[in-house]
Amino acid sequence: MDRTANAVWQGNLKEGKGTLDTQSGALKGTPYSFKMRFEDESGKSGTNPEELIAAAHAGCFAMQFSHFLAENGTPATELDAKAVVTLIPGTGITGSALTLVGKVPGIDAAKFQELAEKAKAECPVSKALGAIKVSLDARLG
Repeated sequence: MDRTANAVWQGNLKEGKGTLDTQSGALKGTPYSFKMRFEDESGKSGTNPEELIAAAHAGCFAMQFSHFLAENGTPATELDAKAVVTLIPGTGITGSALTLVGKVPGIDAAKFQELAEKAKAECPVSKALGAIKVSLDARLG
């Protein structure tokens, strides 16, 4: 299975700008630039690669965890997963911090933690991010 995205960039690094499109159409002509990536701390002016990695990581982790919970006979009613990807200019992406609040009837805290750690380790995006630190803070809510 292949998934595709296309980036078009015009100009140099600092003054240039680009757009992103995804196969699904979820992103279509979505702008990105140096300013959006490194200067706009609000993150509201457009997207950036780190934000997209964070979205992929949070989504993948939540799906993987939901599978393990269902296999355990304790399906979740809701999983609220967030990923914060840290970029240090000049160094690169150094980590992805996952946080999760789960509503999972019938599970005890120890089993919840065990399955959350297993999902963190086994989700395909976590595996792809093997060169960086991936942390997890998971709790029942």
